[in-house]
Amino acid sequence: MILGAGVVTLLSHPMKGRADVTTNAVPDFKEVYDLVHSHLAGESEADLNHAAVQGLLNQLHSKVWLDNGQSETNAASGGPLLAKSSLYDGPIAYLRIGRVGEGLASQVSAALKDLKGTNQLKGIIFDLRFADGHDYAAAASVADLFTSRAMPLLDWGNGYVRSTAKADAITLPVAILVNQETAAAAEAMAAVLRANDRGVILGANTAGEATVGREFPLKNGQRLRIATAAVKLADGETLSANGVKPDIQVNVRPEDEKAYFADPFKELASSANLTAGINGNGAKTNGTNRLLRTTEADLIRERKERPGMELEYSSSSPSAREGEAEKPMVRDPVLGRALDLIKGIAVIRQAHSN
Repeated sequence: MILGAGVVTLLSHPMKGRADVTTNAVPDFKEVYDLVHSHLAGESEADLNHAAVQGLLNQLHSKVWLDNGQSETNAASGGPLLAKSSLYDGPIAYLRIGRVGEGLASQVSAALKDLKGTNQLKGIIFDLRFADGHDYAAAASVADLFTSRAMPLLDWGNGYVRSTAKADAITLPVAILVNQETAAAAEAMAAVLRANDRGVILGANTAGEATVGREFPLKNGQRLRIATAAVKLADGETLSANGVKPDIQVNVRPEDEKAYFADPFKELASSANLTAGINGNGAKTNGTNRLLRTTEADLIRERKERPGMELEYSSSSPSAREGEAEKPMVRDPVLGRALDLIKGIAVIRQAHSN
């Protein structure tokens, strides 16, 4: 029924997008197409075909899409898995993921080992903004690095892939950065790390493309990719077309986000107002000013009990900030928020270890 709505919408209101299928009965697709084909003036066969195909793709945008045959090849050969690894604020590892594919877990493990060589790491930031990939096994393999016991991780159509029991699982706190262009296996990687209480997600809702697709060749040389199976987390939750919702929502204008992604220290004209917007509600809750939670587990528990509630955390002491005054300031709002979160958890852990 949704197919007819797509064609009717594209033919009668080409600028309005999707039809409202929730309040209107949708007619039969073939009936509508045949009538339009027979009686509409000024439209060629090619025009009607284009409108019909475009209507289907628009209505089913996260489940059906066209591929000209190049994207998968380029992704397999040219797109890096681990695009960048570096340290922020000394002991916080920053790993930017370009694509979730085979071998990513090994690259993550090697990068952390290298970064740990001269530093006692306090936490990890996975930057999955603009990341994609269709290798869900690779997403599960990264999550396995952080899981000490055998348990289900992801199911993408052939039963759950499980983690392995291990004594050397990574126990560092993890922050995961996402945006509206975090897609497919990158969404699954973020979701499975959070589902296992191994990470907190910051940023904006993801693309909603975490599905398993099968490709069908078309006569014109293109390929039609159709989602044939859903991706499920261990608790049975299906990753939906609405995307993965972050625990800490940080809204950034698309043009600003790209600028910050290229240079997190770049100062933009809009940064002052945006910083005020994302930090305005986090300090007080129910009339109190709780700057320090008891444990890292409390941070994760808060996310589960009150979804969407901003997590509160401690920042560095004034004396420490004075000593760092000459260091470049991270102006990327999402990355800055993640750094503050990791530092807050590090303060908690240190306090409980003394």
